[in-house]
Amino acid sequence: MALRGLLRLGEVAVRVLDMAEAREHYGKRMGLHEVMTDAAGQVYYKAWDEHDHHCLVLREADSSGLDYFAFKVFDDATLDELEPKIRAFGLHIEHIEAGVYPKSGRRLQFTLPSGHIMQLYAHKEQTGNSLGVLNPGVLPDEGVIRGFRINRLDHALLGGVDIDESARLFTEVFGFDLSERLIDAEGGQSLALFLTCSTKPHDIAFVLQPTPGRFHHVSFLLDSENDVIHAADLIGKYRIPVDVGPNRHGVTRGMTIYFFDPSGNRNEVFSGGYVHYPDTPTLTWDTTELGHATFAQDNIVRESFLTVLTG
Repeated sequence: MALRGLLRLGEVAVRVLDMAEAREHYGKRMGLHEVMTDAAGQVYYKAWDEHDHHCLVLREADSSGLDYFAFKVFDDATLDELEPKIRAFGLHIEHIEAGVYPKSGRRLQFTLPSGHIMQLYAHKEQTGNSLGVLNPGVLPDEGVIRGFRINRLDHALLGGVDIDESARLFTEVFGFDLSERLIDAEGGQSLALFLTCSTKPHDIAFVLQPTPGRFHHVSFLLDSENDVIHAADLIGKYRIPVDVGPNRHGVTRGMTIYFFDPSGNRNEVFSGGYVHYPDTPTLTWDTTELGHATFAQDNIVRESFLTVLTG
């Protein structure tokens, strides 16, 4: 398989205001599987079809937002190859020893030009998706797929300054493609940038904000658009605050619902989107079509979607 280097978004660490409410939301309502609580009281979750031990870490704090995000890389040699390239880009790297983060190997940590803390790691304990690897079948036991029927962590959208420089790091150092962008129709300034290291429309995205280190949303993949409607039914049933949806993005062409956890962090469930290949050209939207770019089924620009972030 050709996919090497950075493989996928593997972990997002989010601050919550009340852990009991957060556990109700992410576990009982969304259907993620709680896998451990560490000595500091942080709670760890995985989606059912992920082999790695966890993808989401919750920390109770006085403010909501993002602590860090981490990409899994192919192997330890990839970490060694990337370190001098990241330094040459001008970023300071902190080494984190294996075991400091539970079930995880060593990590490299650095701060992006956008103000976000990013980590890279090659190893995390694999606990499986309950199907096994020999004659696995297609469905786990009843009750493993539950709640919103989330398959896996998909992507994150981060708000901050210098998003062009952050995108340059991802393209020039990490080998990502710039799949789509939203620009100001008058001046051509980058307003949002979407980047992929796979065949997905995006694995990470940035939106321009006046303040560094802001958190727009974390997104989880659903199997089908029918599952998006199922999630919408549960969101309505449990009176979970909704930002937008169900609707289809113009950017990425994915089906989406945006909603908020009890601490005000925006979540997304997402399905579909086009297939990206390395020879796919960058798709450009400008602000004359902002409504269609963001929500293509009703073409309505939502002020909250553009301005409400945590972090």
